[in-house]
Order: sequence, then structure tokens, then C-alpha cells
Amino acid sequence: MAVLLHRLGHSAYRHRKLVLGVWLFVLAALITCVGVFGGKLDDRFSVPGTESQRALDSLSKTLPEAAGASAQIVFTAPEGHRITESPYSAAIAKTVAETRQAPQVSGVVDPGTAGAVSADRTTAIVQVQYRVQTAEVGTSSVAAIKSAAHAAERDGLRTSVGGSVFNSKGVHIGPSEIIGVAVALLVLVVTFGSLLAAGMALLPALIGVAAGLTGLLALAPAVSISSTAVTLALMLGLAVGIDYVLFILSRHRQQLARGTDPKESVALAVGTAGSAVVFAGATVIIALAALSVIGIPFLTTMGLGAAGAVLVAVLAAITLVPAIAGFAGTRLVPKPGSRAARRAADAEGATGRTTLGTRWTKRVVAKPLLTVLAVTGILVTLMLPAADLRLALPDNGSAPHASTQRTAYDTIDAKFGPGFNGPLLVLAETNDRTAAASSQVGAQVAAKLRTLKNVKAVLPPEPTSDSAQRVITVLPDSGPDSVRTDRLVRDIRAAASDLRATTGASIAVTGTTAVNIDVSNRLSDSLLPFVAIVVGLSLLLLMMVFRSLVIPVKAAVGFLLSVGASLGLVVAVFQWGWLADVLGVPHSGPVVSFLPIILIGVLFGLAMDYEVFLVSGMREEWAHTGRARQAVVDGARHSVRVVTAAALIMFTVFAGFFPLDDSLIKPIAFALAVGVAIDAFAVRMTLVPAVLALAGRGAWWLPAWLDRLLPDLDVEGSSLQKAVPAEREESEFAGASAGSGSGSGAGGARGNSGE
Repeated sequence: MAVLLHRLGHSAYRHRKLVLGVWLFVLAALITCVGVFGGKLDDRFSVPGTESQRALDSLSKTLPEAAGASAQIVFTAPEGHRITESPYSAAIAKTVAETRQAPQVSGVVDPGTAGAVSADRTTAIVQVQYRVQTAEVGTSSVAAIKSAAHAAERDGLRTSVGGSVFNSKGVHIGPSEIIGVAVALLVLVVTFGSLLAAGMALLPALIGVAAGLTGLLALAPAVSISSTAVTLALMLGLAVGIDYVLFILSRHRQQLARGTDPKESVALAVGTAGSAVVFAGATVIIALAALSVIGIPFLTTMGLGAAGAVLVAVLAAITLVPAIAGFAGTRLVPKPGSRAARRAADAEGATGRTTLGTRWTKRVVAKPLLTVLAVTGILVTLMLPAADLRLALPDNGSAPHASTQRTAYDTIDAKFGPGFNGPLLVLAETNDRTAAASSQVGAQVAAKLRTLKNVKAVLPPEPTSDSAQRVITVLPDSGPDSVRTDRLVRDIRAAASDLRATTGASIAVTGTTAVNIDVSNRLSDSLLPFVAIVVGLSLLLLMMVFRSLVIPVKAAVGFLLSVGASLGLVVAVFQWGWLADVLGVPHSGPVVSFLPIILIGVLFGLAMDYEVFLVSGMREEWAHTGRARQAVVDGARHSVRVVTAAALIMFTVFAGFFPLDDSLIKPIAFALAVGVAIDAFAVRMTLVPAVLALAGRGAWWLPAWLDRLLPDLDVEGSSLQKAVPAEREESEFAGASAGSGSGSGAGGARGNSGE
């Protein structure tokens, strides 16, 4: 792989105008496609094959209002007054009439008909139903409802609007993300000591992100793409894109400082650092693409969309970087005596000075057992809250406090009970298609449901266009994200066989709350198998890369510690509410159900990324010197600064998405940011050197039979030691035969000797 990438680097350098032109042409074509054919994003959560989804699909044909989007207008009378007083009831009636005229609205139910007046007569709810899904509800329709509700405030009522129409519908790009990119640029400037080099590192990454994002949006007319999938693709594409370019460009600059010819240097950088980039990117792509096997469509699009963004970032790093480096030429060479030149010399050990990374590694390996115990103890402590992990999909109760949907949610919770925010729909079907028989069965099912624990109220059965069906609304005594509501769904399903025996009807629990519960349960059941697959993959890949048994096991344990500590912090902040006010977390409750799997998939790739860049230098030193502990120190000298910069960039990009008022993105951004920080600084830069120092020579041992069995991926680019000089000799021989020699090859060979 290293030799192939070396040739690719050479080719991209030589044909730099063509490479850059192709990228810009593809980007322009994708932007045009999005502008002309761009479709709507689809934020529906569905779980094919589950009882709730089958019933919801049936209702979408026989009672579209029950399966479509909904909105709620909440009215509260002034203090000391009742909502039933004539001025207020007249204002509500006027609002109902205006709401019926709003676009896409299929029905409006006034408080009297629905029985949606609070016991103290101070609050009432108007129910608004749509025939279309949430993703298809236009902003003009929501604005019309808000306007109608706001008009009632002139009569003294307090109003708020909530419901499923307020689910996330767009990609969020604002000041916090721009600040994140600006901080990344600052880190690049400090790392390279050059504004030109920093700009060169950022340009390919931004082009790659733009291509990946527009490519995903271009698929929206043909494939269901959620807004969360687009935001996650943007987040990951930006973070890994900058990191991958940083790894290759930093290697290029180090080689230029040693006098390597620019053309040969960039090819060597792509062959060595680029090999690690391809390996790391492949692990992220595999882990994210594996989300599709869980069988949840919105999670499949999230995984594949993010994997596509990472793939584009890898392609940009190994093709655009050498092309743009070709335009820069010798201008990227650090000036003699400059800070960048001194850093390059320090990394090679030529100055005799020790870098900060070297000093840190020496302290770590000086007392390796103490370091291992201390780091492991801290991470295990951070993991403890994860034992209380509860998963659910967010609703309007997770929205910002100042939002109208959060106000409506809290008011309904206080005045009607938490179950009113998460009703369950029970679909009863009988073989007797007469209306009388169906009505009788519906009444019997409703009577049985009223006897179940945690049921606050059961509304009268509602007919559908299918005479054999009745829909019964069950109001739990607990909120939609409560464990008790989950248990009630299980109890209703457990009573299905008894109801079939006594009434002849089959029942199915559905509705938004039941679908969300099924999604969370499916994800919970998939979590451990997914972890097993990822850990097994990491063991196999690292065994092939480093020809060792200790390193893969150590990397897998470190990865589990990173994931566990990150989840522990997520539970403490988002579920327990620790520091929630300080961090601006609007709601404490269950963790977003797909967060653990996303965290595992992304962090796995990043952990392998840092592992390869750090340990490959140590392995190279071990191969040269045979001194185990000194190889750890000398090997870390080459890569600690770059890995530190990469982790800081990754952290700032993820953290830039944390301030978003999005109940899906905020916890994911937090988890990824703290996960990267923990894995890079606590595990890779501290725990890894300490474990290798403890293991000594045994760290690099692999049974001979296993060594012969495993393929050699050559991520470190050791094959270039032989292949590149041989290619150069052939090139020089051909040039001499043609009467024209090349003087740059020798410089490249001398530069390569240090690799």
C-alpha cells in the first residue's frame, strides 16, 4: 500500500493542475445538483419489522391523521381566571377557526371535544393534525399556527405551540462552528509555524468537506437523508479532514527541513503518513458503515453518510495535499533558524534538546506501573456513571427552556400530567368487519387497558376508514422517556394473547412514543454485539500492522476505557444533570439512544489513527536499536506534537457543535469532544507508553506461525526503503540513456534514508 500511495503522491504532484481542476469541477457539479434537484430532509424515526412500525404503516393508510405530524396549541388563562370564561373561550374558538385554514392541516380538535381542559380550568389544549409526516410540514404552516396562537394573546391568554412539527429539520452552521474552524487554524499555525502551511492544511480539508456534504445532500431526492445525518457528516468530515491533512503535511515539512526534494518529499509523505491515514480512515468507514446492519433506516443513513464524508476526506488528503504542495513547491521549506526548522531538528534529535513530548514520555516510562494504575483508576472512576445509562430518543422536553415547544411541553406536564406528552396508540383489529362488532371489541379492549398499571386514562375507541379497526389512545401516568412507560408498552403487548382469546381481536401498540421505545430497545440490544465486532476488528487490524500480541490487546483495552469514561461523563451531565446549568444543557434525562453506537464507531477509528501514528515511530526505533524502553521515548519524539495538534483540532471542531440548541447533536458533540481528549491524552500519550515500557521486549513479540499467517499491511511504509531507491535507479538509468540526468533523485534518496 505504501508503494502505491507513493506513486499516487508523485502523480498528483506532477499533474497538480488536473487534480485540483477535477476536485473543483466535481464540487461545482455537486453544488449545481443540490441547487437544481435538492430534496427535503427526512427526520422520521422508523424501525422496520417491529410491531409499532407495522401498525403505524397500517394507520397511515386508514387514519392518516394518527400517523402524520401533530402540533399542540396550549392556552393558559391569566391568574385568577378560568379558561372557560367567555372572552377566553371565544379567543380559543377564533384560533381554532384560523388554524383550520393553515396549509397542510387536516384537522383541528378543540379542547371541549378532546377533553383537553385542565382540572383547575386554567389551561386548555388545541390539537392540530397533519396528513403529512413531520419532514414534509412546511415552515409556512408552522408559522400560520404560531401566528394564530399569538393573536389570542391580545385577549389576555398566554400561548405556546409544541408538538412533533418542531423536530429538528435542518443543518446548523453558525458562529460556534466558525469559531471551531478558526481555533483549528490557530492550532495549525502554531504547529507549522507558518501561515502558508496552515492555510494549505485547511484548504484541502474544506474542499473535501464541501464535496462530501454536497454529495450527501445531492442524494436527498432519491434517499431518505436526515438533518442529523448531514450535521454528523459535516462534523466528522471537518474534524478528520483537517487531521488527515495535518498528518501528511507535517511529515512533508519535516522532510523538507532535512533537505529532501519537494517532489520526492510529498510522495514519501503520502506513502508513509498517507498509509496511516488510509488505514485510520478505513477503520472509521468500516465502523460507521457497520451501523447499517442494525436495521434502522435513519441510523443507516447516518452511518453511511458519515462514512462517505470520511472517505472523501481520505481521498482529499492523499490527492489534494500533494497537488497543492506542488503549487507551493519550495516555499513550504522551513527557513534556516526558524522555529519550524528547530522543531524539525528537535524531532530528529539533531539538536540535543528534548521536546515537551519527549519530557512527558520520559516521566511516564520512568514509573510505568504507577502511571498505568493512576490512569486506569481515573478512567474507571469516570466510567462508573455509565452503569446507570438509560437510552431514549429526545422530545420537546429536551428543547431549550426559552423555546415555545419546551414551554408547551412543560405546561402540559404540569397541568395534565407527563403522560399527555407521550400518548400510546393501541390498534385493535377484528376479523368481523361489521361496525357494531368492531365497536364492541374496541370497548372491550379499552376496558382491559384501563386495568393495567401506570394507565392514567383511556380515551374512547376511534374508528378508521377500515371498519375492522379501532384506535384507542392510552395516556400513561409517566412521561414518554420514563422507564414506567416502557414497562407499560411491554404490559400491553403481554396482554395481547389474553385479549385475542377473550375478544378475538389482535392489538398492536404504536404511536411516536412506542416507535421511539422500540428504536431505543433495538439499539440497546445491538450495543454489546457492536462493541464486540469493533473490538475484535481492532485486535485483528493492529495485529497485522504491528506484528504484536500485546499492542492490540492494550489498544483494545484502552479504547474500551476511553468509550466507558466518555459515556460516564455523558450520563453525569445529560442524565444526572451534573453541571447542566453551567454547560447550558436544557434537560436531564435518558441519553440519546444512538449516541453510544455513534461514539463507539467514531472513537474507534480515531483511536486507531492515534495508535498507528504514535506506535509506528516506536516500532521503527525498536527495529533499529533493539532497546525496548528507549525506543518508546525516541519513537514518541517524532509524533507527539502532531498527535497533540490533531487531537486539539478534533476537540475544537466537535466542541464547536456543542452550543447548538439541538437535542440530538448537543450530546453527540459533547461525547465526541471528551472522547477524543480522553483517548488522545490519557490513553494514547500516557497509558500506551507506560504499558509498552512495562512489557519491554515482549511488546513486540508475535508467534512465528501467526506472523506467517497474517498479511503485511505495511502501514509504516517500510517497503519504501527498497522500492523507492530501485525506482529512482531505473529512472536515472532511463534518463542517462536519453542524455538527460536528474539531480533531484539523490536528494530524495538521502531524505528517505531517515524514514
